[in-house]
Amino acid sequence: MDLDHNACYRAVCARDVRFDGRFFTAVKTTGIYCRPVCPARTPQSANVVFYPTAAAAQAAGFRPCLRCRPETAPDLGAWRGTSDTVARALVMIELGALDDADVAALAGRVGVGERQLRRLFRQHLGASPVAVAQTRRVLLAKQLIHETRLPMAEIAFAAGFGSIRRFNETFLALFACPPGDLRGSGKADVSAGPHGEIELLLRYHPPYDWPAMLEFLRRRAIPGIELVTADRYVRSVQFDGVQGTVAVQAASGDALRATLRFPKLSVLPVIIARLRRVFDLATDPIIIAGHLAKDPVLAALVQARPGLRVPGAWDGFELAIRAVLGQQITVAAAVRLAGRLVAMYGQPMTQPEGGLTHVFPEPEALAAADLASLGMPRSRAAALSAVAAAAMADTHLFDASRGLDEAVQRLRLIRGVGEWTAQYIALRQLREPDAFPAADVVLLHAMARQEGRDYSSSEILQRAQAWRPWRAYAAQHLWASA
Repeated sequence: MDLDHNACYRAVCARDVRFDGRFFTAVKTTGIYCRPVCPARTPQSANVVFYPTAAAAQAAGFRPCLRCRPETAPDLGAWRGTSDTVARALVMIELGALDDADVAALAGRVGVGERQLRRLFRQHLGASPVAVAQTRRVLLAKQLIHETRLPMAEIAFAAGFGSIRRFNETFLALFACPPGDLRGSGKADVSAGPHGEIELLLRYHPPYDWPAMLEFLRRRAIPGIELVTADRYVRSVQFDGVQGTVAVQAASGDALRATLRFPKLSVLPVIIARLRRVFDLATDPIIIAGHLAKDPVLAALVQARPGLRVPGAWDGFELAIRAVLGQQITVAAAVRLAGRLVAMYGQPMTQPEGGLTHVFPEPEALAAADLASLGMPRSRAAALSAVAAAAMADTHLFDASRGLDEAVQRLRLIRGVGEWTAQYIALRQLREPDAFPAADVVLLHAMARQEGRDYSSSEILQRAQAWRPWRAYAAQHLWASA
């Protein structure tokens, strides 16, 4: 990825927040890399070099700045301008794909050879897949050092390091000091406790329409596993049989505050990655709004909601079940059915919290169940069972491993999953920005109201060609207008 030196330097001199996260400035005289908004004195142009990602700067031998804290930059540089293959591989790395597998396995999941994947990473990110994974661990650890009072041993495992020794060696190599020296405070360390209570800030690039996000989630909140209040989203979670909760609310400084209660700290990177996807924190709303505003209908909608995001899904299987339940019925009716399903087949929480009483059912619990007894047509119950069986047969079924067309085609092989359901899963779970459920009734009605005439699914699909590659965001604007 080529960066124009003069343009980047002008952004650094102006400390332009629009470029925060889009590139990093490495200072050759100090060996430090910074965000474009770093408050330190601006170095001379001849003494700096620019990198598209923190991983590229770190791979070149530079260490993170202690003043501007690159780990707090919005996570934009990792995907802007990259190929689809790299973008999908990055998602998998963030979700832990290299924690228990190698680059060859990652390459196989995205459908390319190992050498090709390494070449694409070097071309678009300036670093190898392993270097990207290592940088994510270092930056998460650095964030935990600054934002929590966790002991260093707990931080090491929470950030994904396999051992405390490796954690200490990495920080000594980067900062020439042990990780504890970066905290700079005499306050005592405080363990996460039996429930793993941690608070962290999740940054984003503004603007962000938080009320719209909460309203979308509120209307679809499943009783027993989700709770949405006036300013907070809470849900139950489970990994490998271990239960916990996550809560998210708005915070100052272009960030969301996440409160995590999970006893197994090693799962923290995956929890953070999932939250970033649920709340669509890696989006650059300015670029998307600029593209969609070229359409006269969408221009007014974008102006009304400039920071609108596409809500993601916590879990692929859960989202697929939600989507099938919602076929040809209202959102409220689908939520009621989902609540019954959770109450009957979800595992009760060992320590209920407020209205959170269960975790979402596992595929094994639904595959052989008589779901028609919940009060739905047998054809839909059969589709739910088919989704559960497919999820058991392919643990990577709902991973963003291939392109949109291939993902939709693969999902449509499941009994009862049609084009609308597959596109909806691609939109919210696979995070495909160009997914577009053209047959959605609410979408068609919203477009009809905007233009004063009826639209068929084929007509809106034709109209949506101009919205590519951001059709998912166009759909979200139309849904929000309804």
